[in-house]
Amino acid sequence: MTLNKRILLIDDDADFNMIIRRYLEKQGFEVESAYNGKQGLEKVYDNPPDLILLDVMMPEMDGYKVCSELKNDKNYDEIPIILLTSVGDNVTSGEVEKPPTRYSHQGGRSVVADDFLSKPSSAEEITKSVRRLLDV
Repeated sequence: MTLNKRILLIDDDADFNMIIRRYLEKQGFEVESAYNGKQGLEKVYDNPPDLILLDVMMPEMDGYKVCSELKNDKNYDEIPIILLTSVGDNVTSGEVEKPPTRYSHQGGRSVVADDFLSKPSSAEEITKSVRRLLDV
């Protein structure tokens, strides 16, 4: 069974990437992987996914920068982004129907994303957030 929903998983941890990718594929999602922020952005620009799972701490370009670039580009700002990180605090604000969530990093950076999951998160937790944001 395929859900016809494409997910881009951007995470430099190859083991985590493989585990989450396989789990989501078993749930019916099509999953493409990227292993750093620059590679992830290139994949979004080449073929925009339905949702992005995005690690924060990565080489070449961190997840905060990737998220900010996409959320500030009218061509890609509607793609739901789930931030995955072991650092940061989240504060929800905004509209009642679909509140944007602003996340702050201990270094003072902040970014708007659609959801936030602390690492480590289980495959089940990640899938629950994905299904909620994609309404499947």
